[in-house]
This record gives sequence, C-alpha cells and structure tokens, in this order.
Amino acid sequence: MNYSEALAWLYATQKFGIKFGLENTQRLLRALASSPGSAGAPPAVFGAPPKIYARIIHVAGTNGKGSVCAMIDSICRVAGYRTGLFTSPHLISFRERIRVNGGMISEEDVARGLSVIRELIQDWDPHPTFFEITTALALRHFQNAACEIIVLETGMGGRLDATNAVTADVSVITPIDFDHQKWLGNSLAEIAAEKAGIIKPDVPVICARQKPETACVVQTRAKECNAPLEISTQPWTGSAVALRGAHQKFNAALAVAAVRHFGVSEEAITCGLQSVQWSARFQIWNERIVVDGAHNPGGARTLVQTWREEFGHERAVIIFAVLRDKDLSEMLRELTGIASRFILPSVRSVRAVPPLEIAAVISSISPSLPCSIAASVPEALSLAQKQHVLITGSLHFAGEVLAHLRGESEALEECAQ
Repeated sequence: MNYSEALAWLYATQKFGIKFGLENTQRLLRALASSPGSAGAPPAVFGAPPKIYARIIHVAGTNGKGSVCAMIDSICRVAGYRTGLFTSPHLISFRERIRVNGGMISEEDVARGLSVIRELIQDWDPHPTFFEITTALALRHFQNAACEIIVLETGMGGRLDATNAVTADVSVITPIDFDHQKWLGNSLAEIAAEKAGIIKPDVPVICARQKPETACVVQTRAKECNAPLEISTQPWTGSAVALRGAHQKFNAALAVAAVRHFGVSEEAITCGLQSVQWSARFQIWNERIVVDGAHNPGGARTLVQTWREEFGHERAVIIFAVLRDKDLSEMLRELTGIASRFILPSVRSVRAVPPLEIAAVISSISPSLPCSIAASVPEALSLAQKQHVLITGSLHFAGEVLAHLRGESEALEECAQ
C-alpha cells in the first residue's frame, strides 16, 4: 500500500468503533516484535517478559495531556535524548500523532508499518480498532527509530486504553474533569478510576491538583500499587513557558516533575519550556485570530480565563463548532462570558453538531447575544471582518481552521477519532 491507500484502510477500521481492553494491543505488539522490519523486542507488555527498549512516560487526564506531553518531549530533546511522542487526535495530518525528535513519521513509514499490521491482523477476531492499530504503529516506529524516551498520551480514559498495554517508568495524571461520560462514567469518581488505571505497581506517579472526589481515587490507587505519589500543586516559576495561560505553568510543573526522574538538567528544563510548540492551544495566529481546541466545559473554562489574562475585558467574536458527544450547554455557558457574538460554520466533521442546533442552545442561554450561521470556515472568517476572533469548540475543528489559514485545506486528513 502507498500512504493514501494505507490511510484509507486505517480510517476504514473506525467501523469497529471504540473498544476498551488491552488484549488486542498486547497481542499486536507481540506479533510485531517478530515481524519483518522490526528492530527487536517490544516494550514491556503485561504477560510478556519485561524487555524494555526505552524509558516511557505515560500521561492521562482530561485537559492538558497534550501540552504536558509536548513539554516533556521538548525538554528531553534539549537534554539530548532521542524521543518518541504519541498524541491524539491530529489537527491536519495523521502523521502529527507519531513524532521522533519532533519530526513527524514519514508517509513511507506509515505505509510500510500499516502494510505489515494489515497482513498480521487480517484474520483476527476481534479485529483491532483504529486506536489499537495506531498505538501499535507508533510503538513499532519508536522501536525502529531507537528512541530513548517515549511519551505516550492516552486516547481516552487510561485503565483500558491501548496505550496502557505498556509499562511506564513514570505516570502523569493531569486535571480530571467531565468528558467522554458515555465511556468513562457519569461521576468524577468513575472517570478518575479510569484515568488512575495507568498507575502501575511501584511506578512513580506525578498528579496535578484535583478536586477532592478525584484526588481520593488517585491516592487510593497509588497506595494499592505501592506507587510513589507526588502531588503537584504549585505552578512552575523557574523560567518562562512558551505556551500561553496561567494553566500552562501548572502543566509545566507536571512536566518538570516527570523529567526529573531521568536526571534532566535545569538548563534543559528552562530551554525546553521556553521553546515548546503545541498548536491550537491558545495559539495566536495573527493580530486578530486566536485558535484553541477547548472541547469540554473544563477546557472552555480555562480558555475564558486565558482570554481574560491576555485581553482583559475585550470580548471576542467566537467562531464555534463542537462534536456531538460533548457537553454543549456547559461549554457555551462558559464562553458566553467573553463573547460579543457567535458565528457558527458548517464544518467537515461528520460528528459535528449542526449550526442551527448550536444556535438554539445559545439563544436559550443568552437570548440577546447575536448569532450568525456560516456555510463554511472561510465564510465565517469573512463575517467576522476585522474584529478580534476566537476559534474554538473542537480540536478537529481547530485543525480544519488551521489548514485553511495555512492555505492547505486540501491537506486536511479528517478523522472521526
């Protein structure tokens, strides 16, 4: 398969849905270890001999996972480590999910890796899911690239997330809040139990400050696993952080606590945090456009705080699109506090809530707040004219907007997961 064919095959596996469990990922990693083109032993897998080829930092939580992963990766690269970074979802190209030393996996390596995986699993029942395959592809690529430190972001939850099929050297848990309730549970305690599932016996844990009902769950799990637990409650103040917002200083504190387990120098920490880049996290595109991928109430709340830190009492024209499984009403209640008006474009994601449905919710929350419907992202930007614009609601939507702003709309590899 070439890259386009391989990606089409991988995207087609989304029909198998989201299935929690580690068995398929473990089986796939073991099969890949002896497949053509493999560089050797797989990472330590439950039920398999502990053959570790790299040190692993595993990051779970609700908000801030990607930023923390990016910070850890940036610091470790400055420190001279060869790093592998696995995150999701991507913004424009699928290749963003898998990076070695900051560089995206090549189209050739995607095609080659997926061709091997397709051959291995063609008769498997149950068939591996999109995320299980993507996780295995990433770990195989990091293995072949001889990465020394691997940073893994969970896709959803933690306990039964495909990334939990490997044993980490350090576990990190960012703030836990409501999201993905259909899969993780309807209470914060239930969600926390899934996130805390990445905690392994005797593996140190760095945890952000949490609400009491989630902190208790994390503490209990750590005690059961005899896992040393460090609660990070203070923001990082040792240097500047390139990512905007007070919350990013708390994320930086988590990242610093994690890399200190590897003896990384203070100079590397300072340089890594000052140079970290992570798109769609309060990304100031130009003098009037901000792009942020906030996609749940907690993220929207933090976005509003960051907007006020940066722009004071100035209100934003908010160009907004959101996916069907999100808490639309609570997100909008947060965002109306800084909105002068909303513009609701039709977007490419098949999971997006129709603009008219969003408009009805806005009207119920703030009847006097102006709201416009746009046929597309370009039309929405045109309607905003020269006003200060905030683009938010979904990382998928942020990716579509960034592709347009870069003049690369045709390069957008839209994905439901």
